[in-house]
Amino acid sequence: MKESGQEPSNESYREGRRIKEKNKIDMLNGPLLKKIILFAIPLAITSALQQLFNAVDSAVVGTFASKEALAAVGSNSSVIGLFVTLFVGLTLGANVIIASYIGSGKLEKIQDAVHTTMMLAVVSGAALLVAGQFIARPLLVLMQAPPEVLDLAVTYLRIVFLGMPFFMLYNFGSAVLRSKGDSKRPLFCMMAAGVVNVGLNLLFVIQFNMSVVGVALATDISNALSGSLVVWLLIKEEEPFRLHIRKLRFVKEHLVKIFKIGGPAGIQGLVFTGSNVLIQSALNGLGASVIAGSAAAVNFELFSYYIINAFCQAAATFISQNYGAGNPSRCNRIFYISSAAAAISSVILCTFCLLMRTEMVGLFSSDPEVIHYGTVRMVRILTLAFVVTSYEIGGAALRGLGYSMTPAVLTIIGTCILRVLWVITVFQKWHTYETLMLVYPLSWIITGSAVLAAYFILRKKAYAKLP
Repeated sequence: MKESGQEPSNESYREGRRIKEKNKIDMLNGPLLKKIILFAIPLAITSALQQLFNAVDSAVVGTFASKEALAAVGSNSSVIGLFVTLFVGLTLGANVIIASYIGSGKLEKIQDAVHTTMMLAVVSGAALLVAGQFIARPLLVLMQAPPEVLDLAVTYLRIVFLGMPFFMLYNFGSAVLRSKGDSKRPLFCMMAAGVVNVGLNLLFVIQFNMSVVGVALATDISNALSGSLVVWLLIKEEEPFRLHIRKLRFVKEHLVKIFKIGGPAGIQGLVFTGSNVLIQSALNGLGASVIAGSAAAVNFELFSYYIINAFCQAAATFISQNYGAGNPSRCNRIFYISSAAAAISSVILCTFCLLMRTEMVGLFSSDPEVIHYGTVRMVRILTLAFVVTSYEIGGAALRGLGYSMTPAVLTIIGTCILRVLWVITVFQKWHTYETLMLVYPLSWIITGSAVLAAYFILRKKAYAKLP
């Protein structure tokens, strides 16, 4: 009886191990292209679904509420990004250090790194929840949000920030899973949340007439679902990746490493988003139709960016593991494959969006002015969007090799500072929507050239450190 009772238990254990092995990608051995694509595609879809939250918010309020409601939601995208980017940048640090522990075989350090990462998620989420309530109105006033939009925008922003703890749990928890090659299950969590978000948007806005309050609540509930699902996955994960709630704490060694890699990435994102907030302020001065049209077009830019960023995260994770394993030639191949795949994917998507630009902007509003400004932005931005690959993949490769400050500084100078100077000089002289849009491709070309040059120089130094 004892033996017959043990057999199903052993079989269940073996089956559980097989299921968990399916969620891993062996980054250290075998062909790379297929593995990089299989890792990146779920990431791209996950990011696109996150953006879909805002896109559906915009489409629903633009169609069933008002132009002012659409502008209120759209004017907040850069503000939300300004708050969350710093903390989300830290998830890259967590991803890189855990991946490097896997590559170098330091499995004994993984559990403390996991609990440090998730503790950081809890603290950052709580901080954002509180800060969002106090900063919402002053920041939107500073950004010159039009009077007819301001109250709606403040309401939307405050409600969305109530869900930030779950948003952080999802992103930090997903970083832990990605470090070992699991990008599929975070996608499934986001897909479930996306379905809930769409359904609740339609219910709250159309059925209950809740306008921006409804779409903000739908976003919060969706974030709560995705965050809770990822935490549940980590609680059920095998050791040493399993999350034990009672073990949540900061371990200085891992926290320092997370900030060393993720801190510069977060600061880069913070300054980058800050420059976009300045551009949003300039847009706000051009009227509600410009704001609404730009807000609609941004969704398609972000879809292109998320494809590139997915290969960026793949490059960082694969290079981290292989650099930890002391394999520089494989690191080089990862860089080239990720760069080519990201650029080609971006060109394909952007070409399709440009061909369908009028119809796509029309999904968000039927107002002719809104459609005009949306299509103008799409042409100006999407034509050269693939250039973003240069500094995104180059920066990711440098972070995978342990150099995080260099790409951050170069991106801040080449992109952020340039955009600020453009707004306060060129845009002031030629005060048009088209002039404002030109700063994007110009900053991409300058930043990409600088980051790629740094990558080819610093990777030699990194390889020289290997035993």
